[in-house]
Amino acid sequence: MSEHDHGRRAFLKGAAAGAGAVAGLVPDALAQTQAPHNDTPTTGAHGGHGAEHGAFLNDDDAATVAAIAERIMPGAPGKPGATDAGVLNYIDLALAGAYADLQDFYRRGLAALDAFCGKAHNARFTALDAARQDAVITALEQGKATEFTWPSAQAFFNTVRRHTMEGMFADPVYGGNKDFAGWRLVGFPGAHPVFTPADMQSKDAFAGGALIGLQAQASARRT
Repeated sequence: MSEHDHGRRAFLKGAAAGAGAVAGLVPDALAQTQAPHNDTPTTGAHGGHGAEHGAFLNDDDAATVAAIAERIMPGAPGKPGATDAGVLNYIDLALAGAYADLQDFYRRGLAALDAFCGKAHNARFTALDAARQDAVITALEQGKATEFTWPSAQAFFNTVRRHTMEGMFADPVYGGNKDFAGWRLVGFPGAHPVFTPADMQSKDAFAGGALIGLQAQASARRT
């Protein structure tokens, strides 16, 4: 993993943990309308990149979204990234549901991205190596990528980055954070219903048991 990757991961991990709302990254609209899913989601079709999709994204667009998310939050041995956490599944399900108003935004943004990559590198984003993908993402972030009208390059990057964060660190019930990968990464203890005053005041990592997600709590309440 490059120093660039280390820096990006450190920034995003710090943003998630420091915000104090790792489990609450999903907007209220999505939390209210997204159908429950198991903590290890299986919805969707299998694409060539080994991730889940099929609710909205086609194979080509899914591969591009997965590649962008992985460069935003790259994995490393023992350190899960966007692919490990099922970020693609989260974004795909969200675009088929509560984020349906962003479907055209994604379609146009992905088309503009491939047009820019074709002009700058004579290849689609998914065909570029990691260094050139990072260069493209930097151009998006800085608003220097041509071929974008609506959405703008920066708006597209910021939206995909925000959704990558949500898919990494929100409760697995929404389709991402597979096997609690994001929570384990930042040391978040899970959606435990009760923390004692001592737990709340302690500076040590919570050691009160296994990670628990909203799906497990819902199942327990039904029994």
